[in-house]
Amino acid sequence: MPSFDFTSEADIVALKNAVDVASRQIDNRYDFKGTTAEAELNEKDKIITLRGDSDFQLDQIKDLLFPAMEKKEKESVKRLDAQPVQKVSGNKVKQELKIKDGIESELAKKIVKMIKDAKVKVQATIQGDAVRVTGAKRDDLQAAIQLVTKAITDYPIKAGNFRD
Repeated sequence: MPSFDFTSEADIVALKNAVDVASRQIDNRYDFKGTTAEAELNEKDKIITLRGDSDFQLDQIKDLLFPAMEKKEKESVKRLDAQPVQKVSGNKVKQELKIKDGIESELAKKIVKMIKDAKVKVQATIQGDAVRVTGAKRDDLQAAIQLVTKAITDYPIKAGNFRD
């Protein structure tokens, strides 16, 4: 019986590459000379840390980082969970962007309910941080993929791991 999984995994290599590109742009910009402006990726904790002298400078760093991320991996900015801006020593500021990985349980339940309500002849089950969809025909599976990708646009979801 054919099946596939809906997953959402961050491409850490692409994110690291995008942060490196943004860091090089920060180093080369004249208005960032002599400031604490930087962007760094903690791969273990999956957190991007932005540091700057002001909130305005943090926004400028984001304006460099987000297009670089989108260029490396589409919709990767949608998986960022921005934490509040923190005041560090003096007038310096810092912000952490947590990278969400996997499909959260609420979204997984929404996907399963959406597939069941659409009366597509497939079964959807939640398996950890993925949703497995099984069906008798490939056409039914493709209909489920189209349904979910059109309906969920606020979080990057990929259909993969197809088995016949």
